[in-house]
Amino acid sequence: MICPSCKNPMIVLELEEVETDFCIECKGIWLDSGELESLIEDSSEKDILLNSIKPNSDIKEKTLKCPICNSKMRKVSVGKDESVLLDECKHNHGFWFDRGEIFEVIKSGSINKNTKVIQMLSDMYKNEIIIKNEE
Repeated sequence: MICPSCKNPMIVLELEEVETDFCIECKGIWLDSGELESLIEDSSEKDILLNSIKPNSDIKEKTLKCPICNSKMRKVSVGKDESVLLDECKHNHGFWFDRGEIFEVIKSGSINKNTKVIQMLSDMYKNEIIIKNEE
């Protein structure tokens, strides 16, 4: 898969039978439709997270194209305070997380940080947490 942000090839990392596509250049993460929900063990947390995703057309950030269908993605706000901005495919192919954004969603309180899967995700991308915290 080609990165929607920097156009470099991405690598596939598998976690608990959930594949994430990771760009080693810009450190972005692509989660196909349903993979974000698969990372969350608790169904009420899934509902909270999914209900927190709101279209945000006020943002003037660069529009990215879906790496699956190549159509323009829409900007959505995510989290309890809707403070994290993601790119979502209009055709429900998935979500693009720029560098560190997946951890912003976790830190926003929308996802329990102590689940096994979230801990494993943090371990997979721990260098990104360190880099993000140092900036």
